[in-house]
Amino acid sequence: MRAFAVVALYLASAAGLCALGVWQLERRTWKLDVMDRVEQRIHAPPVSAPGPAAWPSISAAGHEYLHVRVSGHFLNDRGALVQAVTERGGGYWLLVPFQTSEGFTALVNRGFVPPDLRDPARRSAGEIEGETTVSGLLRMSEPKGAFLRSNDPEAGRWYSRDVPAIATAQGLGEVAPYFIDADARPNPGGFPVGGLTIVHFPNNHLVYALTWFALAAMAASGAIVIWARRA
Repeated sequence: MRAFAVVALYLASAAGLCALGVWQLERRTWKLDVMDRVEQRIHAPPVSAPGPAAWPSISAAGHEYLHVRVSGHFLNDRGALVQAVTERGGGYWLLVPFQTSEGFTALVNRGFVPPDLRDPARRSAGEIEGETTVSGLLRMSEPKGAFLRSNDPEAGRWYSRDVPAIATAQGLGEVAPYFIDADARPNPGGFPVGGLTIVHFPNNHLVYALTWFALAAMAASGAIVIWARRA
């Protein structure tokens, strides 16, 4: 009777582990689909950035990394620096409000600036005045801050691109619920440097699935061994 209970436990464990393996395979299929859709968005021709009517339906699943374009002008005196670590080293992302010709405002991540250009006066050569067109990738807001670092709006310390918080701190009123990572088009003076968006989706689901299936096989083997030795 005891051997039967142990065998039943092993078989139940094997079934549970198999279920986890199947779940990971389903997650892998979902992840591959997301990666394929994002790849298509990135390389598609730019479309107009979503306006206020579309904002309630904006989501990461449906819009992240959408290739967009806006026309209008920068509000250069309302920019914010967000700490960043990039392929160019440590520094800042420069987020500048952009007043579109459609009448709404969106934050544009113009790109990377090194620490020695933190002072606005030292990077004035990179400012774009007057009407212009910006293209880049739509990104979702990054609320609250980074790991172990909370944004401090009063001190002007930003560790994540938190769109609503930056808009409030800069007195912008209502802005688009996303920001735009500007493309790699060179800026006057060489900075900011755009086009540094990293698109990376960890996809270890197959490894996880194989691990669960291997553990299930071990549990099933244990049940077989115990059942064979019950006499």
